[in-house]
Amino acid sequence: MRRLLGASGKRWVVSVPGLWLFVFFLVPFLVVAKLSLSEAAIARPPYLPLWEWDDDYLTVTLNIGNYRYLIEDTLYINAFLESLRIAFFSAIFCLIIGYPMAWYIARARADRRNFLLMLVILPFWTSFLLRVYAWIGLLKPNGVINNMLMGIGVIDQPIPMLQTDFAVYLGIVYTYLPFLVLPLYANLVKLDESLFEAAEDLGAKPVHTFLTVTLPLSMPGMLAGCLLVFIPAVGEFVIPALLGGADTLMIGKVLWTEFFNNRDWPVASAVAMVMLVILVLPIMLLRNAQSAAEGRT
Repeated sequence: MRRLLGASGKRWVVSVPGLWLFVFFLVPFLVVAKLSLSEAAIARPPYLPLWEWDDDYLTVTLNIGNYRYLIEDTLYINAFLESLRIAFFSAIFCLIIGYPMAWYIARARADRRNFLLMLVILPFWTSFLLRVYAWIGLLKPNGVINNMLMGIGVIDQPIPMLQTDFAVYLGIVYTYLPFLVLPLYANLVKLDESLFEAAEDLGAKPVHTFLTVTLPLSMPGMLAGCLLVFIPAVGEFVIPALLGGADTLMIGKVLWTEFFNNRDWPVASAVAMVMLVILVLPIMLLRNAQSAAEGRT
């Protein structure tokens, strides 16, 4: 009896996140997939149905042209490539800045770690949009940074920082840096101290210990943190729209334009589907490779 109740309890526990994923992921995914195969129309809603009943006949119309259009129009290809480029280098910059932060927190005294972690997550207590707007006041030609540099005589005229790729990278790194620090810290804090003592006893210098012991063991945390930065950065819309220039072309802006300006929901849905495949497929392959490696060990 206890075994039956235990099995039933496990099914109930698993069913809650399963139901959540079904309602908030699978159903919207199927709706977007359906829209991506429809045809645009000047109507409400702005697309034609996929199937229609005519007497006893069911007519199904699948418009593959939406996906072919994405390949033929270089705008979408350039937007995808630009988004991947910006997201990739943003993840690299976050890793360069976040690794020393995570290492310092992991090696700090136990009574100080909670305070340091609170400082990392402190920006989340403020609205994301307000934080991005704050960077506008800092980076604009008559903003805080330019006025300060001109006030101390470092520059004679304002440096163009706003509406540049630099501002986009700065906004993304500032916004998503905690997403890299936290999983990396969780990995580094679990490292066995005896490994570092053994490396020191064997005469390894700190740099050699870091490259041969710390870095390989922290690779799972680095990978998880980089993915947590890379994935949302690819589809980022607010930061490029507010901090980037007219030539900053990211797929999130293209998606918004197709939905709300052009009212071409089928093409916008096709863009979303392609972006999902580009992001999810490599992650699935990487996860399978990691599972296979863990199985061999």
